[in-house]
Amino acid sequence: MTLFCLPILGCSSDNSDGGDAITPSNLAVNITKLGFSDSTPNGDGSGTISLTATAVNATLYKINFGNGQLVESTTGIVNHTFTDMGTNTYTIYVSAYNGAKFISKTITTMVYVSPELLWSDEFNVNGAPNSTYWGYDIGTGSNGWGNNEAQYYTNRPENVIVQDGILKINLIKEVYSGSNYTSARILTKDKFSFKYGRVEIKAKLAAGGGTWPALWMLGNNIGTAGWPGCGEIDIMEHVGNSQNKIYGTLHHPGHSGGNADGGNVTISNASTEFHVYAVDWTSSYIKFYVDNQLYYSFVNNNSLPFNQNFFLIFNCAMGGNFGGNIDPNFTSTTLEVDYVRVFQ
Repeated sequence: MTLFCLPILGCSSDNSDGGDAITPSNLAVNITKLGFSDSTPNGDGSGTISLTATAVNATLYKINFGNGQLVESTTGIVNHTFTDMGTNTYTIYVSAYNGAKFISKTITTMVYVSPELLWSDEFNVNGAPNSTYWGYDIGTGSNGWGNNEAQYYTNRPENVIVQDGILKINLIKEVYSGSNYTSARILTKDKFSFKYGRVEIKAKLAAGGGTWPALWMLGNNIGTAGWPGCGEIDIMEHVGNSQNKIYGTLHHPGHSGGNADGGNVTISNASTEFHVYAVDWTSSYIKFYVDNQLYYSFVNNNSLPFNQNFFLIFNCAMGGNFGGNIDPNFTSTTLEVDYVRVFQ
């Protein structure tokens, strides 16, 4: 069978086979988004659309929604729900058949999918972080946690505490167990992890030369795959030697350390005001935001380690390969987190 195709507009079969069947004609496609209005032109957030296809002499319709899902319908009326969060543009392929003969059409539409809260910590109970959610890394790790960092991580209230609705990680200049600085590193490993979603963290960042606060994630399989094989998603990193410069970074095999993929943006008042640091993570992309401003996008695919469960880590390091030179006059600073919310 020979196909005659026009780019974007579609294609149709010729009449060289298929018996006496007549090739369908006048294919029309209409899409209605659930909850459409002037104020919600991309739908109500459910991601649901109703597609209606009509064509003269058509007996069967085949619709490909661009995600590998092919739907067949004898009526041409199909409902479909998209699941990727946010507002995305989708390309839909519609074919009208009569036997082996067909006509096709391509149509694009924008659909909004609102996230639903999967997990959060609002840090509303004074005292130690909720042990149901958080554990601790203690000590200096291997070679200063692999980065030549100068701090010793503890689980003492002096270094990590929830007070008046705020998680506080205090970086302090003091001699402790052979180190000259103390801080804390809390993580949800073996307590909470997730695959894909939107993470929002409202935080006010530590300040001072050498400080290195970070809000980030690691793949659950770090115990077997190691690093960077497990993948690392740095939602937010900040170094006091480059005040107000926010980094969003991805580490994976062939792209780690100084060769990692990422972007940065400069904001105002990172250490004196709260800002919302966020990442949208799907099988197709990972996008980084500050206060809903997109500043870096990364194309994800199934060859990368960013398609498994990840857990959260909050810490405030001192010095090291990224933190850099330590201000000799430094005494203390605090990384404050108002909330962390994970949506899917």
